Amino acid sequence: MPYIDSKITLKLSEDKKEVLKTALGQIISTIPGKSENFLMIGFDDDYSLFFSGKKLEKGAFVEVKIFGSTSDSALEQVTAKICTLYEQELGIPKNAIYVKYEFVDHWGWNGHNF
Repeated sequence: MPYIDSKITLKLSEDKKEVLKTALGQIISTIPGKSENFLMIGFDDDYSLFFSGKKLEKGAFVEVKIFGSTSDSALEQVTAKICTLYEQELGIPKNAIYVKYEFVDHWGWNGHNF
Protein backbone atom coordinates (compact mmCIF):
# COMPACT_ATOMS: atom_id res chain seq x y z
CA MET A 1 0.00 0.00 0.00
CA PRO A 2 1.65 3.20 -1.10
CA TYR A 3 0.75 6.56 0.41
CA ILE A 4 1.53 9.91 -1.21
CA ASP A 5 1.17 13.01 0.95
CA SER A 6 1.73 16.43 -0.60
CA LYS A 7 2.28 19.66 1.28
CA ILE A 8 1.71 22.39 -1.30
CA THR A 9 2.01 26.16 -0.87
CA LEU A 10 -0.88 26.85 -3.25
CA LYS A 11 -4.62 26.54 -2.61
CA LEU A 12 -6.02 23.62 -4.63
CA SER A 13 -9.51 23.45 -6.06
CA GLU A 14 -11.37 20.15 -5.83
CA ASP A 15 -11.01 19.80 -9.61
CA LYS A 16 -7.23 20.26 -9.38
CA LYS A 17 -7.04 17.69 -6.57
CA GLU A 18 -8.89 15.24 -8.82
CA VAL A 19 -6.44 15.87 -11.68
CA LEU A 20 -3.45 15.35 -9.39
CA LYS A 21 -5.00 12.28 -7.76
CA THR A 22 -5.58 10.64 -11.14
CA ALA A 23 -2.06 11.39 -12.36
CA LEU A 24 -0.45 10.19 -9.11
CA GLY A 25 -2.43 6.97 -9.49
CA GLN A 26 -0.75 6.45 -12.85
CA ILE A 27 2.68 7.48 -11.58
CA ILE A 28 2.68 4.98 -8.69
CA SER A 29 2.46 2.12 -11.19
CA THR A 30 6.03 3.04 -12.20
CA ILE A 31 7.03 1.07 -9.10
CA PRO A 32 6.82 -2.67 -9.84
CA GLY A 33 3.92 -4.30 -8.00
CA LYS A 34 2.26 -1.01 -7.02
CA SER A 35 -0.98 0.38 -8.44
CA GLU A 36 -3.75 2.84 -7.74
CA ASN A 37 -5.87 -0.01 -6.34
CA PHE A 38 -4.31 0.37 -2.88
CA LEU A 39 -2.92 3.89 -3.18
CA MET A 40 -3.85 6.46 -0.53
CA ILE A 41 -3.30 10.14 -1.34
CA GLY A 42 -3.46 13.23 0.87
CA PHE A 43 -3.17 16.92 0.06
CA ASP A 44 -2.26 19.62 2.55
CA ASP A 45 -2.65 22.77 0.47
CA ASP A 46 -2.14 26.45 1.26
CA TYR A 47 0.78 25.20 3.37
CA SER A 48 3.67 27.39 4.53
CA LEU A 49 7.02 26.01 3.39
CA PHE A 50 10.37 27.68 4.03
CA PHE A 51 13.72 26.79 2.51
CA SER A 52 17.07 28.47 3.26
CA GLY A 53 15.26 30.90 5.54
CA LYS A 54 12.90 32.10 2.80
CA LYS A 55 9.23 31.39 2.31
CA LEU A 56 8.46 29.45 -0.86
CA GLU A 57 5.64 31.15 -2.75
CA LYS A 58 5.38 28.10 -4.99
CA GLY A 59 6.73 24.90 -3.51
CA ALA A 60 5.87 21.34 -2.59
CA PHE A 61 7.11 18.67 -0.20
CA VAL A 62 5.91 15.23 -1.27
CA GLU A 63 6.26 12.13 0.88
CA VAL A 64 5.95 8.72 -0.76
CA LYS A 65 5.62 5.81 1.65
CA ILE A 66 5.89 2.33 0.21
CA PHE A 67 5.19 -1.03 1.83
CA GLY A 68 8.35 -2.98 1.09
CA SER A 69 11.03 -1.49 -1.13
CA THR A 70 11.94 -0.85 -4.75
CA SER A 71 14.88 0.05 -6.95
CA ASP A 72 16.64 3.39 -7.11
CA SER A 73 15.81 3.61 -10.83
CA ALA A 74 12.07 3.26 -10.14
CA LEU A 75 12.28 6.02 -7.52
CA GLU A 76 14.20 8.24 -9.94
CA GLN A 77 11.38 7.83 -12.47
CA VAL A 78 8.71 8.58 -9.86
CA THR A 79 10.54 11.74 -8.76
CA ALA A 80 10.84 12.95 -12.36
CA LYS A 81 7.14 12.30 -13.04
CA ILE A 82 5.95 13.96 -9.82
CA CYS A 83 8.09 17.04 -10.49
CA THR A 84 6.83 17.28 -14.08
CA LEU A 85 3.21 16.88 -12.93
CA TYR A 86 3.43 19.58 -10.26
CA GLU A 87 5.28 21.91 -12.60
CA GLN A 88 2.74 21.49 -15.42
CA GLU A 89 -0.42 21.47 -13.29
CA LEU A 90 0.53 23.93 -10.54
CA GLY A 91 3.33 26.02 -12.01
CA ILE A 92 5.73 24.97 -9.24
CA PRO A 93 9.30 24.98 -10.54
CA LYS A 94 11.04 21.61 -10.28
CA ASN A 95 13.75 23.12 -8.09
CA ALA A 96 11.08 23.91 -5.46
CA ILE A 97 9.67 20.37 -5.32
CA TYR A 98 11.15 18.00 -2.77
CA VAL A 99 10.30 14.29 -2.69
CA LYS A 100 11.00 12.03 0.29
CA TYR A 101 10.74 8.24 0.19
CA GLU A 102 10.11 5.94 3.10
CA PHE A 103 9.99 2.16 3.05
CA VAL A 104 7.56 0.62 5.52
CA ASP A 105 8.02 -2.90 6.90
CA HIS A 106 4.68 -3.08 8.71
CA TRP A 107 1.39 -1.64 7.53
CA GLY A 108 -1.90 -2.11 9.33
CA TRP A 109 -5.26 -2.19 7.55
CA ASN A 110 -8.66 -3.67 8.21
CA GLY A 111 -7.70 -4.83 11.70
CA HIS A 112 -4.57 -6.71 10.56
CA ASN A 113 -0.97 -6.06 9.55
CA PHE A 114 0.63 -6.90 6.23
